[in-house]
Amino acid sequence: MIARVPASSANLGPGFDTLALALSLYLEVEANAAERFEITALGEGSSVHANEDHLGAKVANHILGHSNVHLKIRSQIPLGRGLGSSAAFVAACAASLGADDPFLVASKFDGHPENAAASVFGGFVSATSVDSRYVSNSLRVDPKLAAVAVIPSVELATKKARGVLPASVSFHDAIFNLGRMGLLIAGFSDLDRLVSEATTDRLHQSYRSALFPQSNEIMDALLDAGAIASCWSGAGPTMIGFCRSREASGIAERVKRMLAVSEIKFVVRELGVDLKGLVVTNSYGPDFQPLEVASL
Repeated sequence: MIARVPASSANLGPGFDTLALALSLYLEVEANAAERFEITALGEGSSVHANEDHLGAKVANHILGHSNVHLKIRSQIPLGRGLGSSAAFVAACAASLGADDPFLVASKFDGHPENAAASVFGGFVSATSVDSRYVSNSLRVDPKLAAVAVIPSVELATKKARGVLPASVSFHDAIFNLGRMGLLIAGFSDLDRLVSEATTDRLHQSYRSALFPQSNEIMDALLDAGAIASCWSGAGPTMIGFCRSREASGIAERVKRMLAVSEIKFVVRELGVDLKGLVVTNSYGPDFQPLEVASL
């Protein structure tokens, strides 16, 4: 079986651990029976060694009870950059191995369901756990919505990014985020209503900025270049700006010029919203070709 899923950008400012958007970078896994655990990997993450500690081996053991599989992985999603690479991989891996519910598997492995929901169902999603069940709902997204992502060369582990967050927040900060979350959901459904304040946040971004001091500079550059709103993508260090699709190319070029003197190497990508989510097939054909990959 061959499974393909999109990347995702979670949190989106105020929607910490609840909101995510599927984006047009992809990861593909083809699974076949083998005498032992094997990996053939191309693109992002291809340097990860194939052993029983590999995430693919753990997913196989969870689903099959053993790891005697050969996984062929093609990925456009960089690791440790806040674009949902782990949830995307687990979802695609689980689907290629025949899991009944790749969303559930990916949510369990990730520990929270929003990235998994975006990769499996596509589009703009809200996801959470309810009475120990993972639940996801699709939210309306304006077809003109696009994103410009500034993806640094440095990685930022999600565990490290979570480690700087406070154990509790004030009542006022919680209200602040709830209000901005409403603005964001309304703005993503109709870009004429999207405002820059919709992606502001008091639960995680300011705490994480110490781990990536250039974050505010990059978010400001995205706004100055013409993005309507900007924020951290997941746990970072990718910063993402939201705009109308017809304006994405110009914004990307202006951001590149603004950040040309930055001491951090980065790439700027224009990304669309993926609405398909998980796609599974038995074989390649005229309508489903192998994913083209190249490291960022």
